[in-house]
Amino acid sequence: MTPPRTIHVIDDEPIIHDILSQILAAEGYEVEISASGEEALKKYESRNFDLVLLDLMMPGMSGLEVLRALRKIQPQAVIIIITAYASVESAIEAMKIGAFDYVQKPFKHEELLLTISRALDHKSLRDENVRLRSELQRKFSFANIISRSKVMEQVFELIRAAAPTRSTILVEGESGTGKELAARAIHQNSNRAGFPFVVVNSGSLPPDLLESHLFGHVKGAFTGAVSEKQGLFETADKGTIFFDEISSVSLETQAKLLRVMQDREFMRLGGTKTIRVDVRIIAATNTDLEELIEKRAFRKDLFYRLNVIKIVLPPLRDRKEDIPLLVKHFLDLYARENGKAIDGVSEDVLEILERYDWAGNVRELENLIERAVVFAKTRVITRENLPAAVLAPARKEAAAPEFTGEGLALREQTLAFQKRLIEATLRRAKGIQKNAARMLDVKPTTLNEMIKRLRIDVDEF
Repeated sequence: MTPPRTIHVIDDEPIIHDILSQILAAEGYEVEISASGEEALKKYESRNFDLVLLDLMMPGMSGLEVLRALRKIQPQAVIIIITAYASVESAIEAMKIGAFDYVQKPFKHEELLLTISRALDHKSLRDENVRLRSELQRKFSFANIISRSKVMEQVFELIRAAAPTRSTILVEGESGTGKELAARAIHQNSNRAGFPFVVVNSGSLPPDLLESHLFGHVKGAFTGAVSEKQGLFETADKGTIFFDEISSVSLETQAKLLRVMQDREFMRLGGTKTIRVDVRIIAATNTDLEELIEKRAFRKDLFYRLNVIKIVLPPLRDRKEDIPLLVKHFLDLYARENGKAIDGVSEDVLEILERYDWAGNVRELENLIERAVVFAKTRVITRENLPAAVLAPARKEAAAPEFTGEGLALREQTLAFQKRLIEATLRRAKGIQKNAARMLDVKPTTLNEMIKRLRIDVDEF
């Protein structure tokens, strides 16, 4: 059961003590009485209260003196002033200092209870906002990004250094490595944390609709624009705007985005009024933007604007020492969400998970653990709870050349082996040559030469 709300009555009149005790107790409140300011302040050495009813006219410490002292002891105290008609001006002064509201003597019971109810609702809403902000800070703080690897510690150091600055940040990483999580951590650890964090899903909207979302539009700007609309840049003013997959933004929109970054101003679609904003931009990509620049699919000037500070998130296969920690974290999370008692995973399951390549990175691991928890019939996750794709070898061994009786034709067999291996790697890297080169431990330029020499059609991947 929820404990009763506590109300501290600070008043020197015994009759007021009796009246308020009866009224408040009848409503289910727990009442504490103090006959003077000195007595009241002493009680705050050992406890706090949900609400304070404070009389302004008291001998000794005045109500305003008590109010000031209370605000120092408990800055978030919710205080209602009780005042006589002659001291209404003092009650208004008290509200400037931080009182929630005031009621006049002689007060009506219904009016007092309504004011108390509004004040407690205000406190509940404020406390919930504080809790949510604290939870957000906890969720996106460095300490709660699950990792113990050295490579991720380097990422954390970059985020710590970059977060307090105004600089634009480019976050690179494969799908599922946590680019948005990193961007939110940067925002929450910056001086913009109290302002909006706006996510732009760049690849999910056609160019015209994306521009309308970013910059807003005036009434009649296009068919269907029946009213004026504020854009995401205005929404994010003084905060952060995060472009997820910036590589998918059209060249035309890139040009407009570049102007906003340079001049910190823009116009709504169809409008003539210039709107100024103070927005920090964080962009993310799982594509090599420099390759896109060579293909004339991305603006070089925009790239240089975005690439002030680059943070590269490593794939999960490069931080496999984090897998046991991530597994435990996701097990606890989804066991709790599904009301199941799960103690852990078997040793052979952990070995399988550590050998797997995780093309989808942390997101793929999280989805797998959620699925395993849902279908688990015992307190331990076993091989039976894993999908076939994970149970199969993470990297298929290239088939050995067959002996035909006419010799192995070493050069031809070697080239055939190289071609099969590169094709398989490109398939796993989803056609991104930079990632494939890293998997094969060769330079991107070397891989590109081999692709041309072996006549591999990269468009297939």
